[in-house]
Amino acid sequence: MEQLKELLSLYSKPTSYYTQFKKSSHHLLLKNRRFFKQFQYTVPSPTSYPYQWLWDSIFHALVLGHFSPKDAKKELLSLVSKQFPNGLIPHMIYWKKGKVINLDWGKNGTSSITQPPLLAYAVWKIYQKDRDQKFLEDIYPHLSAYYHYLLIDRDPRENHLIGIINPDESGEDDSPRFDIPLRLPPQHTQQENFKRRLNLIKQNFKTCHFDAPFCMKNFFWVKDVPFNAIIVESLGCLANIAAQVKHKEEARYFSKKALLIRDAMRKLMMEDGIFWSTYDQDYKKIKVLTWAIFAPLFAKIYTPEEARSAVKDHLLNPDEFYLKFLVPTVSRSEPSFNANGFWRGPVWMATNWFIYKGLVNYGFFNLAQELLESSIKLIKQSGFREQFNPLTGEGRGAKEFTWGTLIIDMIEDRLD
Repeated sequence: MEQLKELLSLYSKPTSYYTQFKKSSHHLLLKNRRFFKQFQYTVPSPTSYPYQWLWDSIFHALVLGHFSPKDAKKELLSLVSKQFPNGLIPHMIYWKKGKVINLDWGKNGTSSITQPPLLAYAVWKIYQKDRDQKFLEDIYPHLSAYYHYLLIDRDPRENHLIGIINPDESGEDDSPRFDIPLRLPPQHTQQENFKRRLNLIKQNFKTCHFDAPFCMKNFFWVKDVPFNAIIVESLGCLANIAAQVKHKEEARYFSKKALLIRDAMRKLMMEDGIFWSTYDQDYKKIKVLTWAIFAPLFAKIYTPEEARSAVKDHLLNPDEFYLKFLVPTVSRSEPSFNANGFWRGPVWMATNWFIYKGLVNYGFFNLAQELLESSIKLIKQSGFREQFNPLTGEGRGAKEFTWGTLIIDMIEDRLD
């Protein structure tokens, strides 16, 4: 730990690249800031993603917390303002409709699906900055309703794994983890993939009428590893928040649910020492090697011995994830691997952030530092891009994309 602190301290020197990187990151977040009436939010990319997204705004808030907790809280409060009556928080808000991704698929200017439930984690992290009790009290009803929705509607059989009804709810739209449930071969076009996902969206609001259990039973039911690992970590934070706002019974409830999901993941997802996403009612494992096998590190679900094996056998394996630039979202050994494919091989900064946090949790400080340096190198070489080729470092996809600013949280969280 001391070695990592010493290395990280280099970034605090006035002449360091990191000092300039902090300025450019904050500048990008300010440039991408938007307003609608009393609401303030940040778009991931002005040209490619000119709306508000759920987990993107959570990432923005985590980074903004290091610059201005006030702005971080505004980001999250705008996010929950469009919550559905059943508690769902939509993954998109079209504050001002435009020509990009303009699908009529939700309610009141939103989408009808959600994204990985990192919200309580972000709220608790931001609360640590200034101990704003009113902020917790204002946002807690939204958090409670959202997580109750996930725990009940997305686990109708009470087997303690949370389901998703569309690959987009994972945040990794085209990931090969979803090829089998979508009945697609490992290699197919992005258009074919989008067509299958779009059909699920239509079924959600035309056939299912937003009834998640019905959708999962009849069309698409995946229990995704990252989604469930994230909710385990977030429920621990939510229990802390509930206790802080004097909801002691709910605090106990959320703590218990976190343990039940953790146990269910070990029982129903684990095989060969790693966790696999599952699909359908009988929990068939989707044995496709993606970065998802490292997501349980984030929530400390692996035992120390299991974590060492996962890192040694997979993350440090040059035939799988240990490529020139870390960490590809799909193992090089997979038939679906495509260094330039959308979520099918490139490096994404959000997944690097989760893996970095997980490595630190288990004391892999040197490897965490290597991952951090690789992330910085990608931004140096290609700028704030949506994704990066893990073999060449070439930036791809959206420009002025905000996820690269998560490097700020990687470093600052360790310096605190």
